[in-house]
Amino acid sequence: MAASVFQTAIANRPATLRHDLDISTEQLNGLLEVTHQVKQSRLRYASALRGRYVALLFEKPSLRTRMTFELAIKQLGADCVAQTGMIADREPLKDVARNLARWTDAIVARTFMQETIDELGHWSQIPVINALSDLYHPCQAFADMFTLKEQFGRLRGLKLAYVGDGNNVSHSLLLCCARLGIHCTVATPPNYGPKATIVEQACHLAAASGAGIEISNSATEAVRAAHAVYTDVWASMGQEFEAEERKQIFSAYQVNDNLLEHARPDALFMHCLPAKRGLEVTDSVIESARSIAFEQAENRLHVQKALLLMLLQ
Repeated sequence: MAASVFQTAIANRPATLRHDLDISTEQLNGLLEVTHQVKQSRLRYASALRGRYVALLFEKPSLRTRMTFELAIKQLGADCVAQTGMIADREPLKDVARNLARWTDAIVARTFMQETIDELGHWSQIPVINALSDLYHPCQAFADMFTLKEQFGRLRGLKLAYVGDGNNVSHSLLLCCARLGIHCTVATPPNYGPKATIVEQACHLAAASGAGIEISNSATEAVRAAHAVYTDVWASMGQEFEAEERKQIFSAYQVNDNLLEHARPDALFMHCLPAKRGLEVTDSVIESARSIAFEQAENRLHVQKALLLMLLQ
């Protein structure tokens, strides 16, 4: 990518990332371009954010999100401070936000509720990055879009089939696919689909890009002609008490070799991890040559470095 393209993407920066739509379609395309540059030239940006400090607030346990953000920050020459546990346990959230805004340059928060992200953003005058909430997982979806582009050389016209729970990952995938011209079908059991308001947003955005958005209860129909088949755990953190019930309800939505026979012969398998092998996906699928789950995990690092550059450089 030419330096001028990189400079344009940096100049056209978002102010924050509380949810997916805080980044415009133009900025999202720019983010993918910056990610490509960053991935190809790690040492080039080793001091790009020297002197910057980022606060990491994690209400939920994490491997990929925490490690990739910490590494991204340090590989850009910045540093971070971290806190685990409920963010507003000892004092009002608005006080936490205003303290951190005076000490650090950005806040990365992984929370149980989207309202926590929104309130942090309301009270702080520095960028707030949504590292996962109950409604959205934008950094994951951005990494997924980048991974698809790496694998297929394009995004427009691809078909992504998401099979499983209509959760935060499905919401972010819908909003990204709709803007980038990717046909997206989400297949869930009845009453477990994505939120209607987010589907409505995705359909509106898809009208401009030419993407197709479909919500289904049939896993088999959803994966037909799919370039990529995506799944996630059936019970997210905080839903453990529903795990046994969900195991019965979601059993027909397992991504296995039989289901993939209905997709394209060259269809790839995607998972945001961690995976419950034997539940939402079989070991034979996630360990197969068509699985790109670990490419997705690697690209979390690169896309988050690009996001930090766009927000802070």
